[in-house]
Amino acid sequence: MPMDKLVAEVLAGNRRALARLLTQVENERPEVLPRLTALFPHTGRAHIIGITGAPGTGKSSLVNALAKRLRAQQQTVAIIAVDPTSPFSGGAILGDRIRMVELAGDAGVFIRSMATRGSLGGLARATRDMVRVLDAAGFDVVLVETVGAGQNEVDIARTAQTTLVVEAPGLGDEVQAIKAGILEIADILVVNKADRPGALQTVRSLKMMVETGHPAARERFAAHHGRLLPVPALPAGDEVSLWQPPVLQTVATENTGLDDLLAAIAQHRQFWHSGSRVTQLQERYIEIELYERLQQALMQRFVQALPPELVSATLQQIRARRLDPQSAIEQLLNQVETHGYPSSR
Repeated sequence: MPMDKLVAEVLAGNRRALARLLTQVENERPEVLPRLTALFPHTGRAHIIGITGAPGTGKSSLVNALAKRLRAQQQTVAIIAVDPTSPFSGGAILGDRIRMVELAGDAGVFIRSMATRGSLGGLARATRDMVRVLDAAGFDVVLVETVGAGQNEVDIARTAQTTLVVEAPGLGDEVQAIKAGILEIADILVVNKADRPGALQTVRSLKMMVETGHPAARERFAAHHGRLLPVPALPAGDEVSLWQPPVLQTVATENTGLDDLLAAIAQHRQFWHSGSRVTQLQERYIEIELYERLQQALMQRFVQALPPELVSATLQQIRARRLDPQSAIEQLLNQVETHGYPSSR
């Protein structure tokens, strides 16, 4: 079977073809599925680095500085900057391209902004597929900067191989980081803007939290929509083999601390590709992704199967207090189960 022309152009390094395919992925066009299928065997070579943290910590500046340093090492870099979508207008600023204007003329850098379109977890639904397209396109490193959505920002740990959680002194969010579970997804903790007062106190607090939580690591966070999935118990003595997140200081705007950060990223990449424990964790993330995609597909088919007049009548019953929402769901499910789901073909 001949290879799709757009897929062949992406594999050949055609940037316009890559941009077109990423647009199709983000818009969930029907023709994109066979193209993703064709590209999937070419994935698995790029190092996926996620950058997350609260707004105001300097994530975009850090991404910009990291990309420039990686380019100095002759590595090609793709950047996905995920911006929040307004719940009122449905629009997004997509302002990270403005912050990364220094990289725009570099042929070894590809920058793509995208909106969350209402997705939780700090990532748009299509982000995983876009990462895989960039991986197949031959980039050495893919940087994914998330929206800084706070307590929902955990999906990045299931997409990236190395997750940087960026903090900054003076924000007073160290305790909030514990509440949000942010520390549990961190492979590397970065105190950016470390030239500000209070940086050392922030570093000490984070180190204490990491040491108290070890050997939790990312393994405890293999959860699906807040429901923990079973994780095999650690073999005796295996605690020492778990990765303990380092706490590093940077001043991204001055390129300070980037060498130590890149060294820690390289060390974590080596750890990620070694040991059966990490392999089990990778398999768990794939399992979670399958469940999430299955849930989305079933929801779409369920909605398609519902007659509009039935939905309208059900809404009127709820508004009139003749039917409660949960009972309405049961009735709608029974209706679809009786008459069947529509074919996906």
